[in-house]
Amino acid sequence: MKTLRLILGDQLNIKHSWFKQPHDEIVYCLFEMRQETDYVVHHIQKVIGFFAAMRQFAKDLKVLNHGVIYFKINDANNTQNLVDNLKLLINDHSIQRFEYQQPDEYRLDTQLDTFCKTLSIESGIYSTEHFYTKRNDLAQFFKGKKQYLMENFYRYMRKKHDVLMVGNQPEGGTWNYDKSNRNKWKEDDIIPSYKYFENDVSDVVNDIKKTNIKTIGQFKTKTFAYPISRKQALEQLRFFCEELLIHFGDYQDAMHTSEAYLFHSRLSFAMNLKLISAKDVIKTATNYYHKNKNLIDISQIEGFVRQIIGWREYMRGMYWARMPEFKKENALDNTNKLADFFWTGHTKMNCLKESINNSLDNGYAHHIQRLMITGNYALLTQTNPDDIDAWYLGIYVDAIEWVQLPNTRGMSQFADGGKIATKPYVSSGSYIHKMSNYCDSCCYNHKKKTEEDACPFNSLYWNFLDDKRPFLENNFRMKMMYRVLDKMTPEDLHQIKYKAQHIINHQDEY
Repeated sequence: MKTLRLILGDQLNIKHSWFKQPHDEIVYCLFEMRQETDYVVHHIQKVIGFFAAMRQFAKDLKVLNHGVIYFKINDANNTQNLVDNLKLLINDHSIQRFEYQQPDEYRLDTQLDTFCKTLSIESGIYSTEHFYTKRNDLAQFFKGKKQYLMENFYRYMRKKHDVLMVGNQPEGGTWNYDKSNRNKWKEDDIIPSYKYFENDVSDVVNDIKKTNIKTIGQFKTKTFAYPISRKQALEQLRFFCEELLIHFGDYQDAMHTSEAYLFHSRLSFAMNLKLISAKDVIKTATNYYHKNKNLIDISQIEGFVRQIIGWREYMRGMYWARMPEFKKENALDNTNKLADFFWTGHTKMNCLKESINNSLDNGYAHHIQRLMITGNYALLTQTNPDDIDAWYLGIYVDAIEWVQLPNTRGMSQFADGGKIATKPYVSSGSYIHKMSNYCDSCCYNHKKKTEEDACPFNSLYWNFLDDKRPFLENNFRMKMMYRVLDKMTPEDLHQIKYKAQHIINHQDEY
């Protein structure tokens, strides 16, 4: 029976059981498609990275003697649509069975499920063999519970998979060292030169240019710096363990004008394409920690483990538990347009300028830049979650909807009404000053509220709390801030709201 197996662009797991041995009657197919490049405007480096990794993966399969059919973006026989490409191959190659791995995007899952129902041949679905959890594990874990607290799920995962555990207790005696992960980097701990890969992607860039794909962001070199193969992903992981893990936890929330990555691993692109699995990462990092306990504090490794075995698996579970309704939720009724400077980086607010230009230049920003700078500003200006979703999904090389949507619409924008975050993650300029050096070279004063040179985040923050009082005043984590708001004089509040409204109406003047 001749079998066609589909591999999507984020399913590049060379260690998958499918590939243990070649078979004459099995052929694999990968497609570069306008369907995927055009459903949102992507960063140029994201498109380049996906295509480069897919092409490398096809080469790796051929080296292992697997049969591969690969459609490049400008191939004449490429219909640019997943279903039409599959139909073409099934007919042309007399395919008798079609198989695919579970997509991690609801959109593709629905498309393939619908397609298989129309087939007159057999079909089968397989696991991607990448995650610790199955799609519905988190929904089952929280079944009957009112809150979906990540910390509860995280502790369950640590116990189940024996990660940083001593018997049934957390290694070090504490589950979570988050309070140790909030240090401001003051250039006192040296950051090694980053691990960059010189992947020549000239052919990919030329193909993208020929097809006139609309993209955002910059790509000023001929090489792609992120890993595009399992071998490179493992090199990146080793570099992180040997050079960066020692201070990862200390500065994982820090931001600085002279350092785009600080001590972050830059593994998310490779992980989200499944070049390397979460288990690979956790096992390697924890083994390295245990061999070097005399050098590395447990707060460093626990912060890293929490992001992967906790947050990453949690977000995937929340995505599948709440789709498709999740994509439409807007609990705070925010409807404003996303500021134009999100696409250009042209703003006088230094924190936003730094974070957005880093995103445009590198297709990258770490979680606090996403949450407490760009996301914070979008929420305070009461931006439509649809707009900010599209921006986050397009701007980052690691952005795939299963991880982007719950982080953006849930965590960052509170559009789910508190299913993921127990309170909105909003702040005034004081938090930004505390965690970065952005304010040091900004034309705005982080201590002022309504003056001409006042930090826009300050008036926006108090205006947001006042505007959203009906939604938030009974939130137990917000009560202290509402007590502060209630002590303001009517005149002070009026001036704050007037200033905030001017910012919202004239965002590109700031």
